[in-house]
Amino acid sequence: MTTAAEQRAYRIEDLSHLSGTTVRTIRAYTDRGLLPKPERHGRANVYDDTHLARLRQIADLLERGYTLASIKELLAAWDAGTGLGGVLGLVGEVDRPWSDERPARISLDELTSSFGGVTDLTAVQDALRLGVLEPVPGREDEFLVPSPQELAVAVELHTAGVPLPAITAHLGELRVQVEHISERFLQFTTEYVFQRFLQPHPPTDEEAAEAAALIRRLRPLAQQTVDAELARAMRSTATAHIRHHLGEAVLPGAPAPAPALAPADPGPDAGPGPDGPGPGPAEVAVPLPAATVAAVRELVGDDHVPAFVAAAADREAAARRMDRLAGRD
Repeated sequence: MTTAAEQRAYRIEDLSHLSGTTVRTIRAYTDRGLLPKPERHGRANVYDDTHLARLRQIADLLERGYTLASIKELLAAWDAGTGLGGVLGLVGEVDRPWSDERPARISLDELTSSFGGVTDLTAVQDALRLGVLEPVPGREDEFLVPSPQELAVAVELHTAGVPLPAITAHLGELRVQVEHISERFLQFTTEYVFQRFLQPHPPTDEEAAEAAALIRRLRPLAQQTVDAELARAMRSTATAHIRHHLGEAVLPGAPAPAPALAPADPGPDAGPGPDGPGPGPAEVAVPLPAATVAAVRELVGDDHVPAFVAAAADREAAARRMDRLAGRD
């Protein structure tokens, strides 16, 4: 362990160079209490390895998304005897990639080739804005692809005939909805699982280690839940969609909608219906195309579909009887 006598001494310019922090920022950290005050040797301020380590800790926490106010609280807790190791381990667990995908690189020529030779710089800018592509410093013709799978989906959609602007617009809309789902999942798990670790004071090393272990256990649950629900919704929605456009005959194995009841045609010589003398026609279940049922439902509402179909059938039967009678004359 380095003793006070073994600590190296630095001028503020040396400390700035070694830590990658500007002189102005070092002074600001000192004024805000984030950095211990330097020793005064004559007319010069002298810093040591403790200041260098603290500056590196601050930089690391800033990269992890902490504010200076929260960093000050963490460092104060550390100085009071609460270790930072567990907290940083917890933050590292949260910061880990939430996917097994590995980023890849792609050149502009390769990107253009993937999309059938189409060069659309507006679409490239949209992809950069959405984070589907990231710039590579110093390489204007090369990009980092954080999620090759997401880019592959865009390529397949474009190959199937979807225009690039529609793909980026759809992704932007989808991202808003997925971020809402993510926020709700975090609120849910925070309320029932992690609230006890989020006290006004930083968690102890033991509490932080327990919270990190819980995150490792719960990490896959969000994706598994969304995958299962998306699969269920896609099957239900896609089935209804294709029935609406092509009729139920194309999906004989899928659950059919409840058929509307329509009366059988009683024929030209049938007597009056149930409101008059003579036997009325018996009701029979007549399967109707889904598109027909959907159109009627949109016109009259769910509760009146059978009555509307029955009235329409009565009207058609009556019209045919009138035609036959007129023909006999």
